[in-house]
Formats: sequence, C-alpha cells, structure tokens
Amino acid sequence: MKTYKLETAIELPISIEKAWDFFSNPNNLSRIMPQDMNFKVIDGATLPLYTGQIIQYSVTPLPFFKTAWISEINHIQKPHFFVDTQLEGPYKIWHHKHFLKETPKGTLITDVVHYQVPLGILGKLLHPIIIKPKLNKIFEYRTKHITALFN
Repeated sequence: MKTYKLETAIELPISIEKAWDFFSNPNNLSRIMPQDMNFKVIDGATLPLYTGQIIQYSVTPLPFFKTAWISEINHIQKPHFFVDTQLEGPYKIWHHKHFLKETPKGTLITDVVHYQVPLGILGKLLHPIIIKPKLNKIFEYRTKHITALFN
C-alpha cells in the first residue's frame, strides 16, 4: 500500500510559547477545521498534552460519512514538536508530526503527515480525485484561519 505525504508550513508573528499553547491544545482543532467537517472533541482533551494521551473526536470527512477519530500522542518535546497517530478513523494510517521553530519574525509551524488511504484499490483510485484534494482544502482552510487568528 502506498504511503502519501502532505507537508505544510506557516510562519506566525507570535512566540514559540504562544504557538505551543495553541497548537498543543486539542480543543483548538475545531476552531481551525472547516465547518462542514463537524469536528468535535469527544474525550481525552481536558489535560495538557502528554505522551500516551488518547483523544477521541467525531468528524465528517465527506458528506454523509460521520466517523470517530481516535488519536494517540506518541512523542512530545515541548515547545518544539509533538506527534500524533490515528488509532481509529478514516485512514488506514495517519502519522502527523507538528514542528515549531523560532524565527526572527516569530514561529514557523510545519505539519508533516504520512498517511495511507483505506479501501485498497478503490482508495488508491479515489485518492487523486477526492481524498488528496480534500486534505489540501482542509490544510488551506487551516492556514487561512490560523493566519487570521494571529495576524
């Protein structure tokens, strides 16, 4: 099965500590996700981020397809990076690295996602026409809304 990679970056005029406080709080995800995804935190986000934390979400990645998304926080090096993986959800594999780096202008936030699509050959056929464009749209939306929040 093919593993795909999605990488995005945004530089914000905020301190690395402020960036960490925002991006390491799972409750902020619903603020930066497209409304049509109906993204909601269900459980596991009441404590500050820690290794081994299990967080459960509800999400509608495609119209009429609501699913649970359960993530585990695998690695943390505050305030520079954290990694989460999907334990259950719409992807066969989802491994998401969040990097934060101080810059002269603020903080560079880089997301690197490695993922595999479900449904075997059908998923592979749907990837370029539905799945990849949807992911690009989600991350473009996030970039737009994060920029508006912090500029």
